[in-house]
Amino acid sequence: MLGPRGNQPEVKPTTPGDKIRVLFVCIGNSCRSQMAEAFARAYGSDLLDVRSAGIAPANTIAPLTKQTLAAWNLNIDDHFPKDLNVVRREHFDVVVNMSGMPLGLPGVRMVDWTIPDPIGEKATVYQAVANLIEKLVMRLILELRTTK
Repeated sequence: MLGPRGNQPEVKPTTPGDKIRVLFVCIGNSCRSQMAEAFARAYGSDLLDVRSAGIAPANTIAPLTKQTLAAWNLNIDDHFPKDLNVVRREHFDVVVNMSGMPLGLPGVRMVDWTIPDPIGEKATVYQAVANLIEKLVMRLILELRTTK
């Protein structure tokens, strides 16, 4: 069944009452996808089951990512970068790609977000990226709430 955009399949969980499974992907799973996962958990935990991963995961989460999210009272100290190949075995209803690279995950709704990678930048860049990601996550949650 086609969704409201006409070209994307409608997203419905497997059975009624299930949460919609969303995967956020970036390059290192150290900044953008971790931010998106944190915002989605904070704002959509009743609707979403959320994960994040990276195409080439970093060794650790960037300290400025944690510092930036702390301004929203979001703590990701228990998070760590994960490889896309590990989570590829799981089923996701929606995959949000922030990597800028094709992912080739058939059978899922793919959403591409063009968001600059803040790695190596100053705190102000991390804050601007977090603001953008927060808005996009909230928009995605609202869209999924109305189509569920």
